[in-house]
Amino acid sequence: MTPLLWPCPQAHLGAGEEYALVCDRGRARRLLIVPALFDEANRLRRFTVEVMRRLDRAGVDTFLPDFPGTNESPRNLCDQDADSWRAAMTLAAEHFGATHVLALRGGRLFAPVGLPSWHYAPVKGASILRSMVRARVLASREAGREEAREILTEMAHREGVVLAGYSLGAALFGDLETREPDPSAAMIAQDQLGGSGLWLRAEPDEDAAQADALAALLIAGLGA
Repeated sequence: MTPLLWPCPQAHLGAGEEYALVCDRGRARRLLIVPALFDEANRLRRFTVEVMRRLDRAGVDTFLPDFPGTNESPRNLCDQDADSWRAAMTLAAEHFGATHVLALRGGRLFAPVGLPSWHYAPVKGASILRSMVRARVLASREAGREEAREILTEMAHREGVVLAGYSLGAALFGDLETREPDPSAAMIAQDQLGGSGLWLRAEPDEDAAQADALAALLIAGLGA
């Protein structure tokens, strides 16, 4: 498994490159994995890599690109919106020659269309934002400051907002509230894997049984 730079131009920001974690042996089955969003991506990172390792052993190539503005991206998160993130995932699918797509949690909102897809434990963007706003309100209260959820939301729509350390521009915040996923994708619910979702844990973690279960579902669906 290798970190790799790949070309990812953006219409309003010009040429550029982004990172992806890849396991590419030139095989016929090629799965693009659209990561979860924000802190959930961090909590699911190890789990995602373990699933990729299992798919590699089953003869499936996998590709996990960063969203522009996240992780090692040289771009600013506050410059991103739903269109730029969807375009980046679509470009990644084309660049790596993906035959299938797996989108994790809120990543389903930006999954490329036109390929056979699975959405794992899907969640609405509005739900993610509510949790992030709630976390900021609680953190401010613990620090002796009062911030109202309504005022933070209004500010986010007007000029953007920093939530959980992520600087969200007004465009991305608004898009996340209203973005709808591709309805044709197959859903993989958490109860198909057993146990509670790893995104609910306080720190990044892994679960071998859950990784086995998700990989097995994908391998069956891919016919690998």
